[in-house]
Amino acid sequence: MGKTKGLSKDTRDKIVDLLKAGKGYGAIAKQLGEKRTTIGAIVEKWKRLMMTVNVPRTGAPRKISPRGVSLMLRMVKNQPRTTREELVNAVKRAGTIVSKATISNTLRCHGLKSCIARKVPLLKSAHVQARLKFARDHLDGPEESREKVLWSDETKVEFFGLNSICRVWRKKHDEYHPNNNIPTVKHGSGSIMLWGCFSAQGTGRLHCIKERMNGAMYCDILGKNLLPSVRALKMGCGWVFQHDNDPKHTARKTKEWLCKKHIKVLEWPSQSPDLNPIENLWRELKLHVAQRQPRNLTDLEKICMEEWAKIPPAMCANLVKNYRNHLTSVIVSKGFCTTY
Repeated sequence: MGKTKGLSKDTRDKIVDLLKAGKGYGAIAKQLGEKRTTIGAIVEKWKRLMMTVNVPRTGAPRKISPRGVSLMLRMVKNQPRTTREELVNAVKRAGTIVSKATISNTLRCHGLKSCIARKVPLLKSAHVQARLKFARDHLDGPEESREKVLWSDETKVEFFGLNSICRVWRKKHDEYHPNNNIPTVKHGSGSIMLWGCFSAQGTGRLHCIKERMNGAMYCDILGKNLLPSVRALKMGCGWVFQHDNDPKHTARKTKEWLCKKHIKVLEWPSQSPDLNPIENLWRELKLHVAQRQPRNLTDLEKICMEEWAKIPPAMCANLVKNYRNHLTSVIVSKGFCTTY
């Protein structure tokens, strides 16, 4: 895999002379016993620079040859979880000894960098097909129909944990200074579950779930929050309710309650949080809650309610207006997971 020895200057000059004599690339390659691509490269360089010698360059030559780079790119394309150590060993077996830093720099030059793998819902073939069908069926629908959808979901807000992620500016060895870290406790310190809804007109009610939710409790939550939210948002007639396929949402008791209230439900593909724009509001809520640093769970619930009410209607309207982008992303990804 190491760099092969280049042609001598006399051979290069002979290639140019044969070209001037009217011979083609194939004839020159056959006469000199070289590859046609080698002849072409030398001729192109002569046409561009009017010289055949190598041009002086700054810095050291690349340690990994183009063939070695191609090998590395194939490996990471076929198996993105390939480690740098495995790449070092693969290049070493081909005759070149390099460091892990060289591997990283080479891949970075080709637009690849080591990233943390995203955690996404497990999608089976049926899920992928259902997501594609949903996206195609609703892609060209009128924007007015999306404005008639009341989006809903549940989320967990933790007192300590992922919701408290933040960035700080610090020096190299100041990572453990109290001002530069986030305190944690063993086994967490509790969390609250929230049910919320929104439409293009703004946010609806936010409900804190105190106990383990079942179908009966879910119906009670809808009874206290769903229709009041619809009236407060002035959605009028013909509105549609959206919720996912959680077992509590698809329970017989829930279906009977929705049917009794004559509420039309949007048919929803399973394992599709990326298709629900309320996920963007949950993220916005958690970021603002973390900034206020709640002292306890009671304070956490109060702050959640306050921050939810502060979400501007313009943000909700913008999420619904740009919902077509969600559908397009799913189609482009052929039904697989997309960014929220």
